[in-house]
Amino acid sequence: MKISRKVRVKNALGLHTRPATAIVKLLQGTKASVFFTHKSETVNARSIMSVLMLAATKNSLITITIEGEDAQEIMGKLVDAFEARFGE
Repeated sequence: MKISRKVRVKNALGLHTRPATAIVKLLQGTKASVFFTHKSETVNARSIMSVLMLAATKNSLITITIEGEDAQEIMGKLVDAFEARFGE
């Protein structure tokens, strides 16, 4: 199963170290492939450095693409995390 969804970065500082760390921790133990696309760059969301290299600022749109058997569950958790500003 492959799904995609757009989310907006709501954090005042964009996708900085704390949210990137939260994303990587959230994906630990999951099997699906998870990619983030911002502008024309696509990165593996399991890598903190890759997420930071997107340089996504506040109000940026990120496309999340997930492929794998647990894709729906992971998408729900990621969307919730973006909506909650990663607890900030």
